[in-house]
Amino acid sequence: MFSTSRPVTRWHSALCCAILSIGGACHAAPDEDLLGKSAGYPVAPNLAQAFQERYRVGSFSAMDGLSPHCTLEPAAQPLPLSKAAAEPAFQYRFDGKTFTLDDYMQRQRATAVLVLKDGEIVAERSNYARQPQQRMLSNSMAKTIVALGFGKALEEGHIRSLDDRAADYEPRLAGSLYGDTKLINLLRMASGARFIEDYSGHDDLARFNQIARKQGSAAAAQTITQRAAPEGSVFNYAGSETLTLALVLRAATGQTLCRYIGEKIWQPMGAESRATWLTNPVDQTEMAAGNFNATVRDYARLGWLMANDGLREGRPVVALDHLLNMTDASRQPEAFRPGRMQNKGGTYLGYGLQTWLLPGSTRRFALLGIFGQSILVDPALKLVVVHMAVAKDASGDASGAHMGAERNALWHGIVARYGHW
Repeated sequence: MFSTSRPVTRWHSALCCAILSIGGACHAAPDEDLLGKSAGYPVAPNLAQAFQERYRVGSFSAMDGLSPHCTLEPAAQPLPLSKAAAEPAFQYRFDGKTFTLDDYMQRQRATAVLVLKDGEIVAERSNYARQPQQRMLSNSMAKTIVALGFGKALEEGHIRSLDDRAADYEPRLAGSLYGDTKLINLLRMASGARFIEDYSGHDDLARFNQIARKQGSAAAAQTITQRAAPEGSVFNYAGSETLTLALVLRAATGQTLCRYIGEKIWQPMGAESRATWLTNPVDQTEMAAGNFNATVRDYARLGWLMANDGLREGRPVVALDHLLNMTDASRQPEAFRPGRMQNKGGTYLGYGLQTWLLPGSTRRFALLGIFGQSILVDPALKLVVVHMAVAKDASGDASGAHMGAERNALWHGIVARYGHW
């Protein structure tokens, strides 16, 4: 558990001003009072209240203090991340104006932003007294970690083919819609199941999670019974599909996700710090659609692994072919590519295997989570941006603050500093 006392807040604010005074004045982060600054950014008293606005900052960096969890241990020899001698002058255009990275931190509820280029930290910022050692909540960025686990399971023969069906590995899914769905279509959010996930608190995801908390994830998966479209034909984002994949991965490997992914990915990639994954107390399974917690710099290491085509210092951690299946738009069916895929009324993004695909002239992709969590990756430029946040709303855009849109503009600006979109 991390200290959230006022002295720490004052110390961090003073440090922030000292750092920023090199290049300009220090300004307050957005909505500090609303988010609990006067109380030291408190952690919620329980998991049910963790997403409330007054507890969001504190809870998003202390979730494993509110719930049972399992642990991924760090590497014996962490991958070093050196700091660049000088910071580039990042600029971006938004709403007809030009802004800097420091402007962004004053305009949006980002808790931390880190820019990694060629293995060096070229920029690093934080708001709301957040500290580098704190484990930050991933939300749905965790889905991509599950897909990386499938890559290792394929490589090691635990999974024979992604064309196999979920029930081929997890007998408790037999006779269910998800059990009768190919793994590739679950990974692509293309089961065809009728499922609404809008974070209203009254959607199918809320009902699914309520059943999972009472009866376990396998029982919850059995309650999804209707297809709205043939499997493989239509994208429909559903965290229930990731939870089903987690059951399959556990059954296929005979290990928890924490142990398997920890030993096969987290440690080999060179994680510096311990990570945690919240677990369901009913069946002790990882709540794999989100709920992963790690430091910002270890998220940068994860992005760096993917930017380097699954290699750490020349040694393979994840097979390149699987990573390309996850992240290369040209390997997806036409209906899942950027500019083609229908998602919430737009076609900007595409979707690979539990990974969002970005438009542009080269392969770029993103791990995205609600309330502004993201890892943005450009393999050609060897560029990674980690963005942790406590947005006003789940999407980042519904409230009028337009975090998602401005984050995208910032990303465009950072890419433009090194290359072309």
